[in-house]
Parts: sequence; C-alpha cells; structure tokens
Amino acid sequence: MTKFETTAQRDCYERIRPWLAELFADVETPAGDVPVFVLPSGSATAVVEVLPWGSSESVIATWSYVVTGAQITADLMHFLLHKNDELPFGVFSVDDQGDIRFHATLIGSTCDRRELQLSVSTVLQTADTYDDQIVEIWGGQRAIDRVF
Repeated sequence: MTKFETTAQRDCYERIRPWLAELFADVETPAGDVPVFVLPSGSATAVVEVLPWGSSESVIATWSYVVTGAQITADLMHFLLHKNDELPFGVFSVDDQGDIRFHATLIGSTCDRRELQLSVSTVLQTADTYDDQIVEIWGGQRAIDRVF
C-alpha cells in the first residue's frame, strides 16, 4: 500500500493514476510504498512523483535523468542555462552527483489531465532529444545506457 504524508498528496495521486495509465502505455508503479510512477520513452525515462507541499497541497514533480557522468564544464553549464531560457516549460539542473536532469513541477490540486500529459510528454521528449547531444560533446551516459 502506498504511504502518503497528507490527504492532499493521496487525493492527487489517486486522481492522476488513471490518467497516466490511459495516456502512457508503459507506466509502472515501483514496488514499495512511495507515490511514484515510472514512464520509459525512447532513450529516456521519466519519474512522476506526487509530493506533499505544506499540509493542504501537493505537487506533481516530473523529472528525468538526461545524462550521468558528463564532464561538467563551463561550456556545458552555459549550454544548459541557454536551453533553460529557450524552452517554454521545464528546466535542466545538475544534482549533487553531477547528473544532468530535466524536470517540471505542477500544483497537484489544480492539475488537469491535459496539463499532466503535456508536462510528462515535455520531460520525456526533452530528455530524449538532448541526451544524445550532451553525450556527444561532454560524454557520459544516457539514462537507457546506465547500469544500475
């Protein structure tokens, strides 16, 4: 059974679960008690997390590893920041391990089916588009190439 910290988190999870199953053929719910969905597409995989935000709201955080193990250089950081300025939705980031991610966040209580579809699709398409470009110039591995 999935563990929720708030009622808003549970309500959001229950609302989007059927939407994701209808919209994305390969949606998975990992084992365990976390409110997470995993969606593979091309060379990318998106993670959709429903997280509490305060006591009465939730957020839907969708993110994808784009590249792991790239050489984090000033040129790469400039490239990512420039893309953040160009892209209409979502942002690139670099986590504490140096992994490049792309993510977007929605407010849970106001999110509708179309907004969720656009958000998840954008994360998947962006990661799938830019992973090859980044690996070619700065090295590293795409999400699909990682060995866990």
